[in-house]
Amino acid sequence: MSEQEITDRIFAAVMEQRLPPGIKLSENILCEAFGASRARVRRALLILAERGVVELLSNRGAFVANPSVDDARHVFAARRAIEPVIVRDAVERITDEQLRLLRDHVEGEAVAQASARHRETIRKSGDFHVRLAEIGGNPVLTRMLADLVARTSLIIGLFGASSTSCSEGDHRTLLEAISDRGADQAAELMVRHLDHIEKDLQLVDICPARIDVRAVLAS
Repeated sequence: MSEQEITDRIFAAVMEQRLPPGIKLSENILCEAFGASRARVRRALLILAERGVVELLSNRGAFVANPSVDDARHVFAARRAIEPVIVRDAVERITDEQLRLLRDHVEGEAVAQASARHRETIRKSGDFHVRLAEIGGNPVLTRMLADLVARTSLIIGLFGASSTSCSEGDHRTLLEAISDRGADQAAELMVRHLDHIEKDLQLVDICPARIDVRAVLAS
């Protein structure tokens, strides 16, 4: 397995909340789970550390990032700073086909939410924001947002109730504003949307959970 595949597998497990914040990522276990060399696993962990998904601690090893209350607030502040810009860019560039695909995506979110598939709902909700960034056409902002979305998934996993996620209803409203080419309205709706998610969190420092990493990554 390549280091990119290892990176993607760990990243997906974090996004889907199968690997909770604070869990140790033992190199030995990762090598066994992926059938990969230690050097390849280390490079994957470095990539994830650069993206803020993993913390590398001297003499202790790698851990899924365990955001504090302040970290959570900083992540949402960063998203409020860049996502209005992203959605304005998307309003200028979006095509009818891209709008259709986003509407289909939101329908998928609704189905996952109605079926109580919480992890899938979180993943799809984050993907919606990243797709908007891709449509906006700024690859730097897209990369920044993808990293912030990953950190948001960690934050929701740590501080959120079982129902905490993006609201597909908010996403529908956003899409209508985008479809109407209402850049100012879409930017305002995005900020409100992010405010709603943050307010749903229970921002109190929590001890990390314990989990069988090998079993999670082997699935």
